[in-house]
Amino acid sequence: MTVASTGKATELAEDSEAEDSSLDMAVISSRTETVLNLRMDTTTRAAMDGHLPGLAKGLNRLLGEDLGAEVDSEVRELVRRGTRLIDLTNRPTAETPAFGTFLYLRDVALVTRRLLWIYSERNGLDAP
Repeated sequence: MTVASTGKATELAEDSEAEDSSLDMAVISSRTETVLNLRMDTTTRAAMDGHLPGLAKGLNRLLGEDLGAEVDSEVRELVRRGTRLIDLTNRPTAETPAFGTFLYLRDVALVTRRLLWIYSERNGLDAP
């Protein structure tokens, strides 16, 4: 490992703590938009698999926020749905057909976008 990569690894480790303390709406929005623009006929399974970790991370981050689920049944249902989607037992596996993975990614992206909108409204932020 080179000195530059060691420094980068240290820098990333230090940045991860700051990254965990704030929600990057632009990144989450961009990831969901990218996934929703994928086409089944031109997207490889490897590309779909590559989008999964970042998309799930964004949804998981949103689920940790106060979205008003305790007072709004529609938000509560979205939170339940999002929680089910990111559960490791519900994620696509190597045996999942590409179409199943494609649909899963779209579901995660759609729920994430709705929760992101709720988060922005609840916190008086500009919609992503």
